[in-house]
Amino acid sequence: MITRRPVLERGLPKSRLRVGSNRHWKTAIIIGIVLVLIYCLDQPWGINNLTFHSDSVQSYEQAVQRIEQLRTEETHLKPVAQTIFLTHNQKVERVVVFIHGYTNCPNQFRVLGEHMYRLGFNVLITPLPYHGLPNRMTDEHAKLTTEQMVEYTNRALDIAQGLGERVTIVGLSAGGNMAAWAAHNRSDLDRAVVIAPMFGYPQIPVLITPAVTNLLLVLPNYFRWWEPHLGENGGTENSYPRFSTRAIANILRLGYAVQKHARKEKIVANSVVMVTNGNDTAVHPVPIRNLVDNWRKKGSKVITYEYPAELELGHDLIDPEQPYAKTDLVYPKLIELIKD
Repeated sequence: MITRRPVLERGLPKSRLRVGSNRHWKTAIIIGIVLVLIYCLDQPWGINNLTFHSDSVQSYEQAVQRIEQLRTEETHLKPVAQTIFLTHNQKVERVVVFIHGYTNCPNQFRVLGEHMYRLGFNVLITPLPYHGLPNRMTDEHAKLTTEQMVEYTNRALDIAQGLGERVTIVGLSAGGNMAAWAAHNRSDLDRAVVIAPMFGYPQIPVLITPAVTNLLLVLPNYFRWWEPHLGENGGTENSYPRFSTRAIANILRLGYAVQKHARKEKIVANSVVMVTNGNDTAVHPVPIRNLVDNWRKKGSKVITYEYPAELELGHDLIDPEQPYAKTDLVYPKLIELIKD
């Protein structure tokens, strides 16, 4: 009987076998890394799991009860940062819900809210989670998550159903992301007014924004000044002077969820208004334009308006307490877009 010797015994060097084996492992690792990078570049993690449960009130009285409950939970906040409720003491034809920007508070929209109240609207402005704390240098707002923003938006709109026959939501910056999300998820919404939403930063290429978002979600949180030259003295008295990289990543997650919706389906709200600022250097304009294009392709009713760059408006074009505020130029057109 002839017995075949093992390969190694027939003279194949062990070193060559190891090299071949190592090459296969290296190839597998490289393929794995590429697949992970493709996944990271495709979309921020977890956006397919964003869900909500509507629990709308059935009457004006129930709406007031929920607002009072909110106020009992806000005693630790600055008075100007607590819920603002301007009411005609009954359910009226129109109600507007304002959502302030990240690191600001309801006071940002107070003056504009008073304008809308005088036009016959009921007005509701509630504080975002972890906002409005007396300590401007608090770290709490780093805890803000995409899921909390969705829950916050739904809670405000659930209350609004008892305050007006037609519900409008208006949001600035991160609040704009929430208003845009509502346009895709709340069929009981008449109009969403989205102002300078935060879907990306001009300093980050659009293609890698999802990857950067995922990176910020897993790296340790880091705080940065809104106005580095002013440090803790930056911003308004009722806002925080720093932003959290972790919170920004969660805001971008919500923005990407909106963009994904828009590529697949039309909005469920009756209409949406996109308001941009030609002088805005804080948000990337390309994702906003792409979002509007996708809305229109799907047959959504979309109105757009851009404040000319020549007005030299800042990103926060709402708060009259901003040193660069030009609300006399901003409010008339914005009021028109909200009430029409």
